[in-house]
Amino acid sequence: MKAIALFSGGLDSQLAVCLLKEQGVEVIALNFATPFFGATPKTYQAARDLQVELMTIDIGDVYMDKVLRNPVYGYGKNLNPCIDCHAYMLKTAGQYMESLGASFLATGEVLGQRPMSQNKSALQAVEKLSGMRGLIVRPLSGRLLLPTIPEQEGWLDREKLLDISGRSRKRQMELAEHYKITDYPSPAGGCLLTDQNFARRLFDLLSKNPAPRTDEIELLKLGRHFQIEPETLLVIGRNHSENEQLNKLSRPGDLLLKVADHPGPLALIRGKDVLEEPQLQYPASLVARYSDAKHEALASVKIMEFDETEKQIIQVAPAPQS
Repeated sequence: MKAIALFSGGLDSQLAVCLLKEQGVEVIALNFATPFFGATPKTYQAARDLQVELMTIDIGDVYMDKVLRNPVYGYGKNLNPCIDCHAYMLKTAGQYMESLGASFLATGEVLGQRPMSQNKSALQAVEKLSGMRGLIVRPLSGRLLLPTIPEQEGWLDREKLLDISGRSRKRQMELAEHYKITDYPSPAGGCLLTDQNFARRLFDLLSKNPAPRTDEIELLKLGRHFQIEPETLLVIGRNHSENEQLNKLSRPGDLLLKVADHPGPLALIRGKDVLEEPQLQYPASLVARYSDAKHEALASVKIMEFDETEKQIIQVAPAPQS
């Protein structure tokens, strides 16, 4: 018997795999990638430790239209369409079942762990929307839920499924020790759509551009953001890694800013507004504020094209520390 398990690499998804394997089920771990979540090196390591095959599927191109823009069940606290998201992933996983020789799906969901998206009503909504009714096993809470087809058909022993519910992690921690799982992320979740700051940035972008490119979404993950004109954004890197990423994400029409004679961040300006020197004074002063020139009376800030071709150097007083 073979199953496809949605696999984030978090503790719950690892435990779900362990419980299925304990019943002799061959498990294929499946991870979906979007601009908002996806596999990390620890996800791959977790799959290797559990000795299961890990498949990754990039659904980023369709996720915006199919899930994010108009979710049937709405959003959570921020811009997270959790019910629609889980349903879409399970529907997509179901499309692979036959070709992979699998008979059912599994998740690491725990009843009541997330009050809005993992209550009984929400789990039933996921099954209905996914079209996989009866074929989704949730091993950690299986005995608290209606019997699934794999249980009814004798593929799984219902008594060997668990009855975990609620937000306490005590039983999962005990199971981790039992299965010798020692390296797993905190249960905070890895979806950027649940992050208040990122969700606010994304909402603002979508209000201006209903069909953003991937690089525009990637830009939302970086740096300090300032709306310097109605249609123009300034992003200031917070460390060397972000500076490098801003450089890579720059494109024709963007401007790059950097203090000329002191260590400091790289900044990117992107927008429809054409900025000349008077309008560049304010963003340049912000860039100087976050550089080692912040205490100087004046700082020299380089204004560059996206390919780092220097346009000009302007003198600004660093913006005051807030």
